[in-house]
Amino acid sequence: MMSSMTLLAFDFGTKSIGVAVGQQLTGTARPLNALKAQDGIPNWEQIERLLQEWQPARVIVGLPLNMDGSEQPLTARARKFANRLHGRFGVQVVLHDERLSTVEARADLFARGGYKALTKGSVDSLSAVIILESWFENLPA
Repeated sequence: MMSSMTLLAFDFGTKSIGVAVGQQLTGTARPLNALKAQDGIPNWEQIERLLQEWQPARVIVGLPLNMDGSEQPLTARARKFANRLHGRFGVQVVLHDERLSTVEARADLFARGGYKALTKGSVDSLSAVIILESWFENLPA
């Protein structure tokens, strides 16, 4: 049954990659620990462990665009990350526009815990949650 699919989402960054897991049935997601990256290269073994643990039906990767929808240098790198995920692990990868996710994540964390809550990893993983939940919201009924 498609409706109870588990999905993973990644918020790609050059130093940190936010991760979230979600259920299509509930349309909700929760943050997992962000992964460290070195110049955009993650530890692929950590990603493999996440894929084995959660067995996602699909992986959503946030596509960073400028506010006007044009691409920025990070856009191509996020696409490359998505292609590598698919190439290495054979998972179905979907790119999803993430234009406001980081701004929204910061505002949300700040509302919950003030400046203390704004650690880089928590912002990145909350961004991944927002990317995934916005993907759920945009699914055709």
